[in-house]
Amino acid sequence: MGFHTKPTTFVGHVKIKVENLQRSLIFYQDVLGFDLLEQTISTVKLTSDGKTSILSLEQPDNVIPKQGRTTGLYHFAILLPKRVDLANIVIHLVNKGIKFGSSDHLVSEALYLNDPDGNGIEIYIDRDPSEWSWKGQEVAMTVDPLDFENLLTTVKPGEKWQGMPEGTVMGHIHLHVSELKKTEEFYVKGLGFDVVNRYGGQALFLSAGKYHHHIGVNTWNGVGAPTPSVNSVGIESFTLILPNEEARNKCVSNLKKIGAKVMDVNHSLITYDPSGNQVVLAV
Repeated sequence: MGFHTKPTTFVGHVKIKVENLQRSLIFYQDVLGFDLLEQTISTVKLTSDGKTSILSLEQPDNVIPKQGRTTGLYHFAILLPKRVDLANIVIHLVNKGIKFGSSDHLVSEALYLNDPDGNGIEIYIDRDPSEWSWKGQEVAMTVDPLDFENLLTTVKPGEKWQGMPEGTVMGHIHLHVSELKKTEEFYVKGLGFDVVNRYGGQALFLSAGKYHHHIGVNTWNGVGAPTPSVNSVGIESFTLILPNEEARNKCVSNLKKIGAKVMDVNHSLITYDPSGNQVVLAV
C-alpha cells in the first residue's frame, strides 16, 4: 500500500453530505460493512480498523437532495487489500439485492454503486503495479467487462464478507469539474500531482508517486457546470495527506502563486479547486 502512505501524497479521508443520517448509517454499516468510530447529532465517522476514519457522513441543516448537472462528487473509491475481498463483497451485494456495475480498468478491478442519496461509490482492488502498462508518463487504463467467473474462483468454501477488512483505504476520489485547464493548473502546479492519463478532452487522471490515480476529474456534467448548494447532498470535502509540514507549506505557497485561496478554519488548512470542491491539506 505504498501509494497510500507517506511520503506519497494521497487522499486519506472523504466527507459526504447525506439527507438522512440514520438511513445512510444503515447502508454504510449493514451493506458496506463499515464500523462506527464517532457519532454526533449530525455527523458520523466510519472506520475499517477501529482506529482511523477514511469516510465521514454529515447531515447538513436544511439539507436538500443531490442536484443534477453540477460540479462535485462523481465517486469516492474504496480500495480493498485483497482480490478475495472484492469477490466476497460481490457475493454479499448480490445476496443483499443491491444493484451495482463493474469494470476491469487494466490497473484495477472495480464495482460501482450508489448510496441511498445517489452519492457514487467505487469499491476496487489494484492489480500488481508490475502489471500496469506505462508509455512515458501515461498509464494505460480502459473500461472492459469484469471477469466475475475468474474473480469468484478466489473464494474458499464457507468464506464470506465480514465487513470492510482492516487495511481498507480511501483509494482515490473522482470529481465533476466545470473545466479542465484551470483544474489541471490547480492540481499540478498547486498541489503537485502529475497527470498520468488524459481521457479525450473530457477527463484527467492525476497521481503522486506513479499511482494510476489518486484524483480523477471530468466535465461529464457539462463544461461550465455550476457549484451545488452548500446544503445539498454530495461531497463536503476530501483530505489530502501530505508528507510533512515542509511539503504542506510549499503546497500553500504554490497554491497562492496560482491565485488559489488557502484558509485556516478551526486549525485545518482548506482550499477550493476552481470548481468549488473543498480540499483539506493535512500532514
